[in-house]
Amino acid sequence: MRRTVAVLAALLVVSLALPAAPASAHGQLATSTPLTGTVVRRPLAQIGLYFTEKPATNAHFTVTGPNGSRVDSGWSHGEPKRLDKPVQEYFLVNGTFEPRVYHTGFPAMVSVAHWPAKGRYTATYLTVASDGEAVRGTVTFDYQGPSTAAPAGWTAPTNGPDPALLARAEGTPSASAVPLATLDPAVTPAAAPPASPPAGGLPPWLVPAAVVLIVGTIVVVAARRRPTARPSRGATTSRGAVPRPRGGASRPRGGTNGRPARRGRR
Repeated sequence: MRRTVAVLAALLVVSLALPAAPASAHGQLATSTPLTGTVVRRPLAQIGLYFTEKPATNAHFTVTGPNGSRVDSGWSHGEPKRLDKPVQEYFLVNGTFEPRVYHTGFPAMVSVAHWPAKGRYTATYLTVASDGEAVRGTVTFDYQGPSTAAPAGWTAPTNGPDPALLARAEGTPSASAVPLATLDPAVTPAAAPPASPPAGGLPPWLVPAAVVLIVGTIVVVAARRRPTARPSRGATTSRGAVPRPRGGASRPRGGTNGRPARRGRR
């Protein structure tokens, strides 16, 4: 039992010591205005979402209010700005993840038509990065400013993502889908060259998986090897052997030389 516990502890230590494979997706959200989880106390004309790559021209953005209705009114590419905190992403090159540091944020400025009420607002985004991976997520914040009226003749949008964008994001071919380069020629930043495919190296997950498999096998073998129970006192030690009576050998009744005891007087 102690051996099994020790092996399990070793397995836990090895699992914690194994480095987690970094995410290799590009073009992720770097920052936003307002930041997620913050409180906004005045009505904003736009919400800024800053990515490490310029969003695709057919990217999809929405802003919903506390009652679930949309208040967004289109979006546009804004001016890039220097990030207060650089963002690090990883490229898989020859079977190894190599970091790239981004100092510039490429914005998508989402217009807000009005602020109907106080409460939780959610901005969603969907675009495709230069590596073909979908970039999607949400930014939530609490609005505690004054309510504003909707513009005259304005109606809440109900449009969904472009089919070509969905096809790229889901990784499924589509007749209406076009190559990523035609969606936005500037989608690939100069600071982040495309990743090279692995060339003959072992996959980065192979060594950790082998270590976990070996340690797991040791755990199973150790759990099956239980100590053999010792024979209890007075139990037979071999087939056909007669156990000795407890308390010493008893003498036969009536005498010491095996003769029958006499009964009565002559």
